Amino acid sequence: MPSPVTEIEVDGTTVRVTNPGRVIFPATAGTPEATKLDIVTYYAGVGAAILRALHLRPTTLERWPKGVFDDIVRATRTDPHGDAFFQKRIPKGAPPYVETARITFPSGRTADEICPTEPAVAAWAAQIGTITFHPWPVRRADVDHPDELRIDLDPQPGTDFADAVLVAGEARALLDGLGIRGFPKTSGNRGVHIYVRIEPRWDFTEVRHAAIAFGRELERRMPGRVTTKWWKEERGKAIFVDYNQNARDRTIASAYSLRPLPGAPVSTPVTWEELDGLDPREFTLRTVPPRVATLGDPHAAIDDVHHSLGPLLEMYARDEAGGQGDMPYPPEYPKMPGEPLRVQPSRKARVTGEDG
Repeated sequence: MPSPVTEIEVDGTTVRVTNPGRVIFPATAGTPEATKLDIVTYYAGVGAAILRALHLRPTTLERWPKGVFDDIVRATRTDPHGDAFFQKRIPKGAPPYVETARITFPSGRTADEICPTEPAVAAWAAQIGTITFHPWPVRRADVDHPDELRIDLDPQPGTDFADAVLVAGEARALLDGLGIRGFPKTSGNRGVHIYVRIEPRWDFTEVRHAAIAFGRELERRMPGRVTTKWWKEERGKAIFVDYNQNARDRTIASAYSLRPLPGAPVSTPVTWEELDGLDPREFTLRTVPPRVATLGDPHAAIDDVHHSLGPLLEMYARDEAGGQGDMPYPPEYPKMPGEPLRVQPSRKARVTGEDG
């Protein structure tokens, strides 16, 4: 017996949805279940808004085709055969309106990733089980020079969203002092993301250095509350500024992406004024489309100005001259020029023979 099929129109493009009744998010206390058709309909409903975040960007798909359940096995680098996985190459059988962009990984390998050009692409991706979109901070015309600086404020154990909001307020003051406009959003979990459009003049290394400089300045302004320490054992109860989210092939859940968590939360653009006292759990599959329809997109003006990284790179150069050089890259990266020894402090003595 053939599986049930339905079709929806997304900005003039027909998207075919198979097994529309398949449960993707199970019901939780106070939250009804969400089916595949619900997910596709959500992405169709926020199509113009999410396209602003994805447009012409190579995009990795986080796919959960069997649904977001406790027993789902996640694929890993060592075992890629899980039920939930990241799709970095365009899937076979993609419709002709799904375009691609070729990107290069730190290893030197390449891939043709999907590159959204119209709202229907997000709905199609949901049809094949995509929950979250992870766009690169570049556009297809120049995949080696980011046009976006991403500031990821990540609560560590013992801290929460309210702590991230407090740090975001100081981050806003720092940006304002530099003449830079930042656009905040919830992460869809416990953190806060701030996006800054930049001139596509600098490579990934330079953009990452700018993020390091920004994080270090926040650390100086909020000692004990902010950390840039890469090793978890050194972070303490602080908000971690994850500078490595600006390294090549590291991505963040896009604005308006669902997250694979109970209740179907959404990474949601907000105004600076909304952050204080906000409960990010209010932004879900059910609540975000009417919010966008009523209030519009708080990131609607994000492409109006592209800023220079000059001031942040000057800060990085001053820190470097003062003895603060580069910082560790993620573990899957090859050894990078100027990078310090990539070993956690508790193992350093065994690796180097040092006492501390």
